[in-house]
Amino acid sequence: MAEVTAGRAERDQMKVPRILLGLTLWPFLLVGLWATTSPRGFYDAYPGLGRHWIDVDGPYNEHLVRDVGHLELAVAFVLLAAIVLGTRLLLRVGAVAALISGLPHLTYHALNRDGYDVGDQIASIAGLALGVIFPLVVLFLTLRPRAPAGLSAGPPS
Repeated sequence: MAEVTAGRAERDQMKVPRILLGLTLWPFLLVGLWATTSPRGFYDAYPGLGRHWIDVDGPYNEHLVRDVGHLELAVAFVLLAAIVLGTRLLLRVGAVAALISGLPHLTYHALNRDGYDVGDQIASIAGLALGVIFPLVVLFLTLRPRAPAGLSAGPPS
């Protein structure tokens, strides 16, 4: 009975990290699907609503746009697996995968703002920043509590 209660407590502890990774997942999934299924449409119209954030960075390259889409889908898969399985270890792996993609992307856009008006710069940086902040919070929330002296924390989950 204690194992069931401990398992339920662990799952409840992982609720917020799972929600945060769920919020992190959506941009990866949407960009990945759009860039994979309609690379020209993605290049010409991302993020939508009459805004253009991709075509300001150079000429269209179908191969590159499709590769980006596939890579976004790969990160989306890792995030989805982490969310569904919900273990502390997988949530951390998902958060790190999102950070490996998100931090350099945020850095690039923070340093390369030419071609974007102020509103687009703010929207782009804010969205990309959330894609870094959420995984960092997940890493913090999934830290293993230290076991009292003399007790083992057990194997990682």
